[in-house]
Amino acid sequence: MSIEKVFVPLWTILYYVLPYFTTYGSLRNIPGPFLARFSNTWVAYHARQGQKFAAVDRAHRKYGPLVRIGYNHVSIADERGIQTVYAHGNGFLKDHFYEAFVSGVPGVFNTRDRVEHTRKRKIVAHAFSPGAVAAFETHMAENLHRWVTQLDRIAATPASDGYARVNMMPWCTYIAFDIIGDLAFGAPFGMVDKGRDECEAQLTPNGPITLAAGAETLNRRGEVSSTLGLLLSLKPYAKYLPDPFFSKGLHAIQTLHGIASIAVSKRLDAVEKKDANQNSRHDILDMLVRSKGPDGNPMQRDELTSEALTQLIAGSDTVSNTSCAIIYWILQGERAAPGTILPRLQKELDTAIPNDNTIATHAQVKTLPFLHRCIDEGMRIHSTSALGLPRIVTSPQGFTFTSASASSTHFPTGTVLSVPSYTVHHSASIWGPDVEAFNPDRFLPDRLTASQKMAFNPFSYGPRACVGQNVAGMELGLIVGTLFRRYEMLLRQDGLESMEGFSKKPGSCWVGIRRRV
Repeated sequence: MSIEKVFVPLWTILYYVLPYFTTYGSLRNIPGPFLARFSNTWVAYHARQGQKFAAVDRAHRKYGPLVRIGYNHVSIADERGIQTVYAHGNGFLKDHFYEAFVSGVPGVFNTRDRVEHTRKRKIVAHAFSPGAVAAFETHMAENLHRWVTQLDRIAATPASDGYARVNMMPWCTYIAFDIIGDLAFGAPFGMVDKGRDECEAQLTPNGPITLAAGAETLNRRGEVSSTLGLLLSLKPYAKYLPDPFFSKGLHAIQTLHGIASIAVSKRLDAVEKKDANQNSRHDILDMLVRSKGPDGNPMQRDELTSEALTQLIAGSDTVSNTSCAIIYWILQGERAAPGTILPRLQKELDTAIPNDNTIATHAQVKTLPFLHRCIDEGMRIHSTSALGLPRIVTSPQGFTFTSASASSTHFPTGTVLSVPSYTVHHSASIWGPDVEAFNPDRFLPDRLTASQKMAFNPFSYGPRACVGQNVAGMELGLIVGTLFRRYEMLLRQDGLESMEGFSKKPGSCWVGIRRRV
């Protein structure tokens, strides 16, 4: 018998099987897929397929609210988990999963160190103060005007039924990218005007400037990082793997950093040359440039680039995916129950927005109750941030979770815990038997139960919650409010297929569109 025939099985047992009985022996009684007991291969495979949210949801439906989805990873499909796993002062850290998302220096999103995250968040949060966010509307409005011009052009060439046919997913991407480009880098990427996915990128310092597909690059980056985050030991060798998913994804990470680098460089160079227009802008990058840390020093250029890249990713990916999904579900809700959604929404918008307004203003839409119930219901059903954000138990005493059924489970130090937003948002025990239906009125204040308030989690919770959620909320109100005030639309597809990277992206949203009279 050769040494290989002995060594390989022995190594496999020691590496994968022994920890099952020793280090993580206390998790043996938690049910889950067989392969997940020994490694992260099961969950990483589904991440590679872009369907981790669906696989985890199926596992919960089969095994119950606690599911072991990795050798040391337990998914908790219980609304109480949101306020315990992600709460302030619970002694948890972001899992090593986030290290796969670092390009350059860590940003506020992927910094794992608690002290460093606090420092970064204080700086970044200043850029999202109420006063700062209000000043952003001017930049949003300029881009929305360009967006409406393009949609008017499309609507002007209708088919025989009076409606032009258009896929709203790319157009939601273009407007989201241009707005965040304007806010985070000082100028839109020009996607709306060009009608295509295109950005400038600089892959090496002082290297040539090339054109890249920004949204496609962002999608690939999210998909490969979400997969490698579950198999970190593979990351150094990923470019050599035969599956091109990995080599293309790693190139996307480099390209995305290059998009941020050239945009930040252009802006800072303009400021250094005393460009009056750049110095007078009130936007995210301006706030970051002028901010100082606890030591009184400003951010260095590499840190500025990382933070601007974080805003690009968070501000474009989530808003484009969410706005597209909301459009789909509003139209699907009207299709399923004619006369119950669109007439109410358009009557509310018509009352708030004057006829001579091309686009909505934040003042006009920020307090419209039915519009915001539609937005909330769209975010619940689609769940753009669908995956369970992993946190690692660091307390020497471990952590005991008490579920809604009052049963308690103890998790030792080193256990990774997450709460899958998609599954919690689709729980019939929380939301009722019509959980899969688009029903904005479930968000009426007097109808929301304590469990539902606890379960609704579109922007995460606690100290790591989305710092830009007020900006995202403003954008969604302006995009959705403008669109349904100005246009009549009909849904031209059945079902909304989605792929998941870090966030969940609709594949398409084909509609018929025409100007309202």
